[in-house]
Amino acid sequence: MKSNRPVIAGLDIGSTKVAVVIGSLTEDGQIEIVGVGTAPNTGIRQGIVVNIEATTESIRKAKEEAELMSGYKVQDVWVGVSGSHIKSFDSKGMVAIKNKEVTTQDVERVIEAAKAVAVPTDRTVLHVIPREYKVDGQDGILDPIGMSGIRLEASVHIVTGGQTAIANNLKCIERAGLKVAGLVLDQLAAARSVLSDDEKSLGVCVVDMGGGSCNLVYFVNGSVAHTSVVPVGGQHFTQDIAIGLRTPQISAEELKKKYGCALASMVNEDQVIEVEGVGGRKSRTVLRKDLAEVIEPRAEEALQLVQNDLRMSGLLPLMGSGIVLTGGASHLEGLVEMAEFVFDVPVRRGSPGKVGGLTEIVKSPVFSTAVGLLLYGASQTKHRVQHAHEDAISESLHSWTNKVKGFFESLF
Repeated sequence: MKSNRPVIAGLDIGSTKVAVVIGSLTEDGQIEIVGVGTAPNTGIRQGIVVNIEATTESIRKAKEEAELMSGYKVQDVWVGVSGSHIKSFDSKGMVAIKNKEVTTQDVERVIEAAKAVAVPTDRTVLHVIPREYKVDGQDGILDPIGMSGIRLEASVHIVTGGQTAIANNLKCIERAGLKVAGLVLDQLAAARSVLSDDEKSLGVCVVDMGGGSCNLVYFVNGSVAHTSVVPVGGQHFTQDIAIGLRTPQISAEELKKKYGCALASMVNEDQVIEVEGVGGRKSRTVLRKDLAEVIEPRAEEALQLVQNDLRMSGLLPLMGSGIVLTGGASHLEGLVEMAEFVFDVPVRRGSPGKVGGLTEIVKSPVFSTAVGLLLYGASQTKHRVQHAHEDAISESLHSWTNKVKGFFESLF
């Protein structure tokens, strides 16, 4: 082992690959990336485990690669959860403020009250995210601590996942020799690593485009307003190329990464590419434009589905800073240009920032969820350390007052 700095690891289990990122916490609370490992994965479809052995093996490979690079051994990981089994809804809670001034305890109590809704037994609550607070009817408050009042209300967004889907994920992780430090919704983690605070407060939608699906999260006034899943991802593009150009899946994936473009009009008319044949047939040359023409309708369909989701949420007018595309499938050339045309708002491609160390390796939309998991884990670790510190201080004060009390009692 190297220094005694806290080590945090993020595990992103996707439909096409598993990524493990290891980071160490510096003195000033920054994260330095020290190890990265990836492995292809065939055991997951749209966020749900369909093959336990394959998924376990992929997690093990990615973990070993990251450990080898960093020189650290990892026991606990922060895990990303996504898929069609995720459902979310809004809830409200209300409590009386104890001493006419809002304290942390009051905030915890009001969130508990908002959480007290009937969640079906086959679902697990992943997150309870406060949207805004009201003190005596005054709304739009983001941090009520220290305010005077009688009644405190909270609006929260509750994210739940299917118990069986999560249990199968956990089984794979435990079989790979890891413990779960916490579960985090994929798109929340991705948003944490690619968004600035300004974007969150202006209103923004993050579209995390993975292999099996696009995961969306909307921010309004700095807090999460809505989360959803669109069941189209990078694998659908690959499938189309394999069928359209009659080539094996593996080479279709390579063609997509190397030459893929979402807009046929952006491609050089005369550029030719080599396409591998199926079942031992000879490879042949086709125009790159033909490849783009296969991809374009699917890209348009994916963006139309996202657009539909935006419209259904009713939050489009509040997206002041537009849309951020991230995740592996957002790499596709021409996708941002097409998205600007479809959504008619500013669009950018988001890559992870806010970390030090091996930034060059993770500076790609592919790692935004894994890096976000690290940032999430770090903030939780700091939070726990702080709580333990506060508890220790109050404990020592308590024992000190008891000693003083005992001293005076022994005098009289």
